[in-house]
Parts: sequence; C-alpha cells; structure tokens
Amino acid sequence: MLKLAACCLVILLLAVGCGQDYSPKPRGYYHINLPKKAYQQYDSTCPYAFSYPVYARVAQDSAKNAQPCFLDVSFKEFNSRLHLTYQPITSKKIFNDLVEEARSFAFKHTVKATAIDEATISYPNKKVYGTLYAIDGNTASAIQFFLTDSNKNYIRGALYFNEKPNLDSIQPALNFLKKDIDVFIKTFRWKN
Repeated sequence: MLKLAACCLVILLLAVGCGQDYSPKPRGYYHINLPKKAYQQYDSTCPYAFSYPVYARVAQDSAKNAQPCFLDVSFKEFNSRLHLTYQPITSKKIFNDLVEEARSFAFKHTVKATAIDEATISYPNKKVYGTLYAIDGNTASAIQFFLTDSNKNYIRGALYFNEKPNLDSIQPALNFLKKDIDVFIKTFRWKN
C-alpha cells in the first residue's frame, strides 16, 4: 500500500512538473568586465599624436610589409586591435587614391553589412579632417576611418576583433571601444 502511494505521488509530480511547455534557454555569451575609462598620450617619432586607453597597448605593426609609422593599438581584454596605417601625401593624386582606397575598404563589407554609416570628421583648428565608417552586421571590421590634414599626412584606422564575426557576441565590447575610438579621433593631432 505504501509503495502504491509513493508510486502515485511520483506519477502526480511528473504530471504536474511536465505539464508546462519546456524550451531550452538560448545560448549565452560570456560576461565581460569593462575596465574604467582612463587615457594616456601616445607620442613618438611619427608625425602624429593621440590619446589611447590605459588598458590598451600600442605596438609597431609586425607585418612583413609594414611601414615605420604603422601601429596596432591592442585591446587584449577584448581580443581586438585598432590597426593604423600612416602614409605621407606627396601629390594630389596620391591623396585622392588614399581617400578612395579607404572608401572602397569600408564598402567591401557591403556583402555582410546591414548598414554602413558615414560621418564627416572636421577639426579645422587642428587641421584634422576625414571620414568615419560605422559598419553594422557580422563584418570583419565594424569601424573604419581616415584622418588627414589634406596636405602632407594621411592615416587610416580599422577596428578588428580576432574572432569569427558575430555582432551579437561582440556588441558590448564594440560599444565600449567605439567611445575609445571617438576619444582617439578627438585628441588626434598632426605634429608638423
């Protein structure tokens, strides 16, 4: 009799417990602890200077074809880097080619991008001009830009995550780093 009561109780609990629809939770992503914002000045023999976060590291680009003022601003905590390439402007044609190259690099992401927004950068008192490309979607680079003085100097920047592009997983880090890139652009200056 006791076994029958216990069996009935188990069946009743199973019936009540399984009466609701069950759906598994969606896959989650790791929690990211965002560091406190603080900046330091970068200055070298290159013809430019800028502010960058204290949690980032600036290093010479180690690629085989890198020029002396090609830099990587690495964000180790976010497994990402801001790749910077500097070119001196020696003619109007080179300037036009560099601007077109920056635009074509940004728009190569059209296949995967859901939107590409362009914003004009203009700080006449520092002679810093350019264009910022904010690229939405699962693309290799979510932010690209170029800065120039329209005369002698040109620098191009692109933010890369060292992960398979998945906007859902990188969105918190991307939003955080967008503010750092904004500070980079606002504090950027030509030295000559």
